[in-house]
Amino acid sequence: MQEIANIWRNAHSCVRDFVADKRAVAATEFAVIVPLMLAMFFGTVEFSSAVAIDRKITMIARTLSDLTSQSTKLDNTNMPDTFTASISVIMPYDATLVKAAISQIHIDKNSIATVDWSTGGTIASGATQATLTVSARKAGDIVTSMIPATLLVPKTYLILSEVSYLYTPSVGYVLKSGVTLADVSYTRPRQVTCVPYNDVPSPCVE
Repeated sequence: MQEIANIWRNAHSCVRDFVADKRAVAATEFAVIVPLMLAMFFGTVEFSSAVAIDRKITMIARTLSDLTSQSTKLDNTNMPDTFTASISVIMPYDATLVKAAISQIHIDKNSIATVDWSTGGTIASGATQATLTVSARKAGDIVTSMIPATLLVPKTYLILSEVSYLYTPSVGYVLKSGVTLADVSYTRPRQVTCVPYNDVPSPCVE
């Protein structure tokens, strides 16, 4: 009887050790899978936010060029309102990270595209109104290469808006550094041949 009892005790011990080993295997598998699960989860969150902001950047670019093209005349007094209305589309995301610029392009009889005027705009932290900044474009710059061939119509004008946003994920688990999201939009003046800004150009040249 004693030998049978010993056998049962040994069998019970083996079963207990086997169950413990299975738990250790499960723990090991969980430890291996967790980083992958976290990467998938935070990657989805970060990618979704980036896509949402990228779509808003496209909307800002289109709004900025559209509002400008509907104007008959612009100056330093009313141009900040155009930037404010356009950049506000980014809400509820941080508007201070948006950099926007608007330019008027003249296409001459030889289909050469030249900048008439250009200005930039941003919204500072805590501000409700956009302020004008210096744009990367300068009057007289030739920008033919960046204009789609179908829009290079001789003796016409184009309104070009350029918008960028430095997207930095809040978690940073997958994307470790910021990514610049950008877009452009082209429209033609709606009510006039060209839109003078601070009386430039005056008059419109065809």
